[in-house]
Amino acid sequence: MSLDVTWWGHASATVGRVAVDPLLTDRLFHLVRHTASPPAAAVDADLVLVSHLHHDHCHLPSLARFGDAVPIVVPRGGERYVAGLGRDRVVPVGPGDVVERAGVRVEVLAASHDGRRHPLARDAPPALGFRVSAAGGTWWYPGDTELRGDMHDVDPVDLALVPVGGWGPTLGDGHMDPTQAAEAVARVGASWAVPVHWGTFWPVGLQRVARANHHRLFTTPGSRFATALEGSGTEAVVAVPGERVER
Repeated sequence: MSLDVTWWGHASATVGRVAVDPLLTDRLFHLVRHTASPPAAAVDADLVLVSHLHHDHCHLPSLARFGDAVPIVVPRGGERYVAGLGRDRVVPVGPGDVVERAGVRVEVLAASHDGRRHPLARDAPPALGFRVSAAGGTWWYPGDTELRGDMHDVDPVDLALVPVGGWGPTLGDGHMDPTQAAEAVARVGASWAVPVHWGTFWPVGLQRVARANHHRLFTTPGSRFATALEGSGTEAVVAVPGERVER
């Protein structure tokens, strides 16, 4: 068995035929992409998983580019935000749920992150992570989260797809830095790990006025994650956006 993953930048990736948190635009509000634009292949998937409703993870124009029959798994309570994409294809889930779609089994996990669409939203759907079992193997994507004790309870996987950085000017609550992300992988157990949520978007003009933050949160998280995993038994694979990696 083997798994293949393509990181499209930020938290967007495709593992096998499953897309995660697609953000396929070159600009999001004040954030500008500093990598190549994702190609049409980024919407070639049979299932989409959305970890939470923030615009950089639940980006409606990106979701609309997937085929009309592709199911979209979203946090329960967030259905109304994606209803325009077709209610019949929306699969609302919460922590503890298990769903099977498109030939894969998805275990829905809790995450420590603000799951609201925006800070003034009255509804509060949960932020989620996922453990996925597919024909090629198993993989884990925790979504945006802090370290959690129940990560010890997640069954080991072949691949960990782990957020390790941010888009500035600070990392903020509900995220992991590279060292914490390596600890999360150790708690779950994985044969190999790909760092995501770094090195893609940065606020316009901030690089010039906050160089140290840019270096810490944008430029170096991938390499620092790899360093933190050294000797752990998990292989770190620092991918380039658009690169397909297989193990």
